Amino acid sequence: MPQKAAPAKSSRPAKTSKSSKTAKPATPAAAKRPSRPSEVRIIGGEWKRTRLSVADKPGLRPTPDRVRETLFNWLASLAGAGGGELPGWQCLDAFAGTGALGLEAASRGAAGVLLCEQDAALVAQLQAAKTKLKAEAVRIERGNGVTALERVAAGSLDAVFLDPPFESTALYEPALRAAARALRTTGSVYLEAPRRWSDEELAAFGLVGFRYLKAGAVHAHLLRPAAVLATLPLQPAQGTA
Repeated sequence: MPQKAAPAKSSRPAKTSKSSKTAKPATPAAAKRPSRPSEVRIIGGEWKRTRLSVADKPGLRPTPDRVRETLFNWLASLAGAGGGELPGWQCLDAFAGTGALGLEAASRGAAGVLLCEQDAALVAQLQAAKTKLKAEAVRIERGNGVTALERVAAGSLDAVFLDPPFESTALYEPALRAAARALRTTGSVYLEAPRRWSDEELAAFGLVGFRYLKAGAVHAHLLRPAAVLATLPLQPAQGTA
């Protein structure tokens, strides 16, 4: 018996359901600001574990705890006093912000620490921290850190801390030049930057890389006068935190 032909399929287009209509493009979410710690702590010395508040200020970027711990281990090894101490050192923190670097040095026995900061609110916060800690070795100055470096006597500092806002790229060269002039022949410059500085760039300031560490976006350099390093054994390669 002949089979019946299958009914022809409808050529009408299928109805579009309401749920399949083209959706409106989603409004992009507002860009989130990178999170900042609300406080940092002093790593070692007299005020070990003391916490310092971090104000919510554009460009304020306190050096991370683990980077500061490594940095001060480097510095203490140069001081050679044991116990992580920096006895008798003269230091200048040119872009103090929270004061974490300069106050860490004072906690470890530095004889004199100058904290330079331009923001009035941050200066007030530094003054409050100094009072709380009874930090007699610390001086606080509202003003330009590069100018302060240019004003100190040449060859008078054991350590200079340079961690300007990453977006203020024009500050790096004058700060390095002023720091190199102010440094003792046995001294060190800590440089925190958004990129690694090459030995060729640093040579223009009479400095050379002694230690280096990368932690996230932070490139941490410990620099020393080139004339001193020329007499020392070659340093091992540095790593990433």
